[in-house]
Amino acid sequence: MVYQVIIATGLIAFMLNLLLNLRSLKIPRPESKPPKEAPLISVLVPARDEETNIRKCLRSLQKQDYPNFEILVLDDNSTDNTAKIVAQIAATDDHIKLFRGKPLPEGWAGKPFACYQLAKKAKGSWLLFTDADTIHEPHALRSTLDLAIKHNASLLSGFPRQLATTIPQKVTVSVWYFVIMSWFPIWWLQRPSHPRASLAIGQFLLFPTEAYWRFGGHKAVKTRILEDVWLGVEVNRHGGRHIAVDLSPVVTCHMYHSLGASWRGLAKSIYSVASVSRAGLLGLLIAGYAFFLAPFYWLFNSWEPIVIFQVSTIVAMRFLVDKRFKESFISTACHPIGFSILILNVIYAGSRQVVGAGVRWKERLYNRETNIT
Repeated sequence: MVYQVIIATGLIAFMLNLLLNLRSLKIPRPESKPPKEAPLISVLVPARDEETNIRKCLRSLQKQDYPNFEILVLDDNSTDNTAKIVAQIAATDDHIKLFRGKPLPEGWAGKPFACYQLAKKAKGSWLLFTDADTIHEPHALRSTLDLAIKHNASLLSGFPRQLATTIPQKVTVSVWYFVIMSWFPIWWLQRPSHPRASLAIGQFLLFPTEAYWRFGGHKAVKTRILEDVWLGVEVNRHGGRHIAVDLSPVVTCHMYHSLGASWRGLAKSIYSVASVSRAGLLGLLIAGYAFFLAPFYWLFNSWEPIVIFQVSTIVAMRFLVDKRFKESFISTACHPIGFSILILNVIYAGSRQVVGAGVRWKERLYNRETNIT
């Protein structure tokens, strides 16, 4: 019974943290106004084998109602038709420029190097790094810039809506936001008086150019697989303010088109966490199982009120997160399955880090020999 009380108490604390997070997240507003002298925004899109996504991304960026922007796309040594598609679109739109990426140098992870090359080409006083699998509402630039200026942000990032078209994707993709909203005290990290590094997500990173180069840009995180998270740390370490906002009304992202791609993408991120701290990952694994999965197994054996309370609290938390970020009710209903897959992925990626096998992403292998973490 003492164990069950501890779990129930912990879930109450997680619920409180989740509610505070959801309440604190700012939302870009469609009625936002651009500055009278609208600064040039350089929209920077690294693209490697993105022929499935790049056309939709660029079409959405072309429709931006912000008056002053450029779109720079770097073809990161793609083996498909990514460059051809971009070149066709760029031929009809002066906003868009295509650059060919240089070979990946030793000591760099792929995405940081692609982004660094783009930043060197940019002319804007604001830099927006966004992924090739994102789609942007017409007011995305205008409304996010307005938020960044109002809050004096050196980095604005946040949570796009994650698109899932198949049932396996709906079961697995949205688990990550549930974990973030439950565990990370974003509301505390973003206090106006004492801001800390919040959580950056690489699908949308908006910097004032001066703030970006103050800490060296992506070169400062060149060995990081989770370069977006470490960019937030660098911003804070150099005296900048980093805010995370709810981007779901303005940006959508279709990260993965299959369960296998979802598995590999999640493993890449977890491998990076294991590289920083195996003990920390093990602690998160145990806590995740005890608080967010074990109560469902207990319910099969016992319908005690405290166990019913635990399961009801978890389902309510999951429902609140999925509703906020416009995810399917299937995600909520299949929480035990989705979280079980997450647990298995943690074990898989963590074990690969321990034995030195590494992980492969976009046909690039990251392991101890490459010194990429």
